[in-house]
Amino acid sequence: MSEPLAWLVSLEGVASAFAGARDGIDVMLRDRGLRRTAPDITGESLLRGAHASAVLEGSGSTLAEVRESGGDAIARDAVRLSTELLALVPVLRRTPLQAFARLHAVAAAGTLPEHELGRPRGPQEVERLRGLADLLAADSATPALVLAAIVHADLATVAPFASHNGIVARAAERLVLVARGVDPTSLVVPEAGHLALRDAYESNLRGYASGQRSGLHSWLLYAAEAFTAGAEASPLRRDAT
Repeated sequence: MSEPLAWLVSLEGVASAFAGARDGIDVMLRDRGLRRTAPDITGESLLRGAHASAVLEGSGSTLAEVRESGGDAIARDAVRLSTELLALVPVLRRTPLQAFARLHAVAAAGTLPEHELGRPRGPQEVERLRGLADLLAADSATPALVLAAIVHADLATVAPFASHNGIVARAAERLVLVARGVDPTSLVVPEAGHLALRDAYESNLRGYASGQRSGLHSWLLYAAEAFTAGAEASPLRRDAT
């Protein structure tokens, strides 16, 4: 069976970078997670991720403010999405297009008219979402971290919805990690990894959007680093804040 992303994985340094990131995640989850998978730890990871994603989207709320009162409107949208995220794991596995629509409908609820919730902006965006959904639905041997990084970048740069595209993209990335078995209890905080590397995150998304081979290559190398930073930000780590 043809692997449409095989050429990306074969780019210089990509396979080794992602193998290293996956090893770091596996070690963290094995050493710290097997005996500590209580729902409150998953909830803390999701909350930290929602806060980081909201800041990347323009929120000015601190984590403490989000924890205490929900924060500003952007933060509340991100938190609302985080509370429903794991329920979408089976949806992503069965019908990825429906999962993308639901991610947006939850994030943008109360912000957009109801008829725009979960609906792509136009025919071009519909086709891009279908292509991404087909990629996820395929029986692919592509490493899950690579797939998550591509889903994230595609959603963020295509911006298929009328609002909240960054929040949706980062939530979809986390969802792929759970659905593909990298992080079944969602203890890694990839959003915090992106926030910690914000300048590189934003510049590499611009490179990805160019469609150039060099931009795609750079995004993947960056994403491996961000996943490692996301593991470091897990609430399983005693020194993570």
